[in-house]
Amino acid sequence: MSPPLVAPEPAVMRTVGWSDYALLDSGGGRKLERYGPYRVVRPEPQCLWTPRLPESAWSSADAVFDPSDEEDAGRWRFRDRPREAWPLAWGDVRFQGRFTAFRHLAFFPEQAANWAWLDGRVRASAGAPRVLNLFGYTGVASLAMAAAGAAVTHVDASKKAVAWARENAELSGLSDRPVRWIVEDAKKYVQREARRGSRYEGIVLDPPKYGRGPDGQVWRLFEDLPELARLCGELLSENARFLVLNAYAERISGAALAGLLAEVLADRGGRIEWGELALEEERGDRAIGMSFYARWSA
Repeated sequence: MSPPLVAPEPAVMRTVGWSDYALLDSGGGRKLERYGPYRVVRPEPQCLWTPRLPESAWSSADAVFDPSDEEDAGRWRFRDRPREAWPLAWGDVRFQGRFTAFRHLAFFPEQAANWAWLDGRVRASAGAPRVLNLFGYTGVASLAMAAAGAAVTHVDASKKAVAWARENAELSGLSDRPVRWIVEDAKKYVQREARRGSRYEGIVLDPPKYGRGPDGQVWRLFEDLPELARLCGELLSENARFLVLNAYAERISGAALAGLLAEVLADRGGRIEWGELALEEERGDRAIGMSFYARWSA
């Protein structure tokens, strides 16, 4: 088969707000967001422009993350102590929002553009495609695919994250769907699956820049991603429909990710799209680039 056709130009996938999330304003190195009932201020250095809303809208937020206090446990500053977790929804998926110690709220809202794309790819597949979600975190992408009809294997090195993902499955009414929840180092799991001859119709790969596995394994994006991507290529079945690669790293680019996929999938045909994932402000004329992606589809 011929090599995949790589899109000649990048594309920006924009996530617009929905009923349980909105990017209300941004600027001055910060962003003002709404997560269900809570308004939240978080740092975002690339917001070089000026906020549009008055300072009173920012100062009355329910929670503010202070980046100058990252060595201390009290990173969040609350107006009134919020609930430990509260329900949110996207489409058929229900999940818990939480104020984590790492400035995010137990999911990444910009990924909604990817969730919608994955939902469409799964629904267009015949039967119940087998899908592997690596670095699956709290499981929103896994549950979006399960709700669309996929049999999902969800892998994450964090026992706590997988426990939260299971809670989200129960909250979504998807506990009876064919989802396997696995706490393991992603690279180690994929190596074992390759030896077993396992095959999947779709793979989602969303690695961090740096991380540690449950047994102390060290993950470094630039050193370890090429081998992991190659192994993922081996795991794709003859009827594979997609492979999505997303990365949050300042020195990466969509073009670099597309080049890696083109090499890994050199005999697969199909098409590779690449570019940037962005969060669109509620007003709709301004967006914040959040990560880079490349995705292959048959």
